[in-house]
Amino acid sequence: MDLCNWWKEAVVYQIYPRSFQDSNGDGIGDIQGIISRLDYLKDLGIDIIWLSPVYQSPNIDGGYDISDYQAVSSDFGTMEDMERLLQQAHLRGLRVVMDLVVNHTSDQHAWFLESRSSKDNPKRDWYIWRDGFQDGEEPNGLRSVFSGSAWEKDEQTGQYYMHLFAREQPDLNWENAEVREAVYRMMRWWLDKGVDGFRMDVINMISKPPEALAASGGAGCECVNGPYVHTYLQEMNREVLKRYDIMTVGETPGVTVEQARQYGASDSSELSMIFQFELMDIDSGALGKWNLRRYALPELKRILSRWQTGLEGFAWNSLFWSNHDQPRAVSRFGDDSNDENRVLSAKMLATCLHMMQGTPYIYQGEELGMTNMPFSGLEDIRDIETVNAYNELVRQKHIYTHDEMMARIRKSGRDNARTPMQWNGAQNGGFTNGTPWIAVNPNTKTINAASQAGDPDSVFSYYKKLIRLRKQYPVIVYGSYTEPDPGDERVFAYTRRWGGSALYVRCNFTAETIDNIEVPRNAELLIGNYPEPVETMRPYEARVYYGESDEG
Repeated sequence: MDLCNWWKEAVVYQIYPRSFQDSNGDGIGDIQGIISRLDYLKDLGIDIIWLSPVYQSPNIDGGYDISDYQAVSSDFGTMEDMERLLQQAHLRGLRVVMDLVVNHTSDQHAWFLESRSSKDNPKRDWYIWRDGFQDGEEPNGLRSVFSGSAWEKDEQTGQYYMHLFAREQPDLNWENAEVREAVYRMMRWWLDKGVDGFRMDVINMISKPPEALAASGGAGCECVNGPYVHTYLQEMNREVLKRYDIMTVGETPGVTVEQARQYGASDSSELSMIFQFELMDIDSGALGKWNLRRYALPELKRILSRWQTGLEGFAWNSLFWSNHDQPRAVSRFGDDSNDENRVLSAKMLATCLHMMQGTPYIYQGEELGMTNMPFSGLEDIRDIETVNAYNELVRQKHIYTHDEMMARIRKSGRDNARTPMQWNGAQNGGFTNGTPWIAVNPNTKTINAASQAGDPDSVFSYYKKLIRLRKQYPVIVYGSYTEPDPGDERVFAYTRRWGGSALYVRCNFTAETIDNIEVPRNAELLIGNYPEPVETMRPYEARVYYGESDEG
């Protein structure tokens, strides 16, 4: 591996701890459960584990509402368990990256309890407080990501505090130097404990634009990429990040290619890389993701190709189809209508992504081809964003009926990704001996790790091959990118070149058989998701050829 930028050559596996493996029968995944599955991850071939939050939390928003940054939630175990996870992962050559959630805290955090206690408390300015506008109305029209106003009135002091997410998630005031130093101190504490880096939650929201802060009664605004965000990240880099050999990835919704070049600049002055979400918005409509729209392949190619070429030489891409906030990849971008198409399209999607330039991220269960969940009613849902959207769009605004909204939840809701990991075909999929905190997908009987681990034709085995190839062929990591036919509505074809060698990638995104597929001369088939290539491209077929570059 490149010792300076080892994360470029690595593959990351995201774990949502609540849904990964329960070790004590309480129905909630935990750290001991993760430790028990480290050999599975080592066998898969990944290099880095990204843990969604395991900190102490009231769990209003899946642990992204943290009440103590230096304590482990009792749902997940103890600090000793966390230290053992780091030790056991490192013994296997696996690194561990933690979620860093510092745009906001829980309203139960000691900092906020002090801040809200009185207007003259020393920590009052650690959060964003404003008087109401005129007759006590909300300061302005700023909206929460989770529906409704981004302002909550505190009756004790009569002022409003800002929360860009749930009202139980007050935003920190990053303009306060004491806040920043407290965050840096906490980060150093975890890094000294052996953590190998951070995934930084909505990190481009920490600097608020002036219009978001003004008690003016005005309309809302976009609270991303604010005026001091790069100042703060460069300070964080000087005070913390550059002192350790770590990986950092910033979640940056609403970022452009040009802005991403600064966040993830190759001079390492801020972050190693970022998550951008242009692809994740590809099927959004007037009401955001709550629609039944299907993406168009030329648009998908345009987005991925722009980020491939736009960051090359300037910054580094994060490659992902899904995460804990997105529906399952094979249900969204592939075809889960039958098992044959599910397996083929899961392998095709993996091929398309893992052959691009950037660091690939696998979300738990993606390597098995896990699918969206057939939720039947709101009682099945645990996600606050989804519940709030249902209340707004069904009960308050009457835009959708119950059945219409449930169809949209089954397509786009975050809980699709949060159903438990499917380890075997037994009851509860081997996730727990108790009652799971959220129901296990009933297709665990046919889609599970136990049935795939020893099957050379499984989705799991295919992911293992892709990861091995990445470690054998530098062109997969470092090669330049070109796409010859962006308008093709069925096939995504692109080429990677590096050091005289080339990869030719062909992915059929349809259930159709396609004639007249160009096969590169003097190139060998490196990997494909059908046993033998033929003259046509079959449904959801993927092929990767390797040979000499056809350019001088």
